[in-house]
Amino acid sequence: MNIKTNEYEVRHEVATHTAFFKGSLRLSSTQEYAPIVQLLDEAASHNPATVTLDLRELEFLNSSGINILARFVIGVRQKGNIQMVVQGSKKFSWQAKSLQNLQRLMPGLKLSVE
Repeated sequence: MNIKTNEYEVRHEVATHTAFFKGSLRLSSTQEYAPIVQLLDEAASHNPATVTLDLRELEFLNSSGINILARFVIGVRQKGNIQMVVQGSKKFSWQAKSLQNLQRLMPGLKLSVE
């Protein structure tokens, strides 16, 4: 599944159970994030050993988007049998701060901010 607009792109690579985010996500409500939630749910639906969120090319994510990621991490944590990996980039200042909060929600989450 792929979602692409002029502002952002989110795609799920089935073979690696990785969701790639690119651009700037400034959607105004959780309803507008529904297709992305569906994509993330699909990534975790087959209970893979690992699910990866690759945010290295995501320039901006507003509070609604951060909330969606937090809910997804909590959902994966509740399954109890999936390892979560989040990849970020130091070139976007919001990532260093916000992604650490995801690790607090799921202590076993592997966070890599390069």
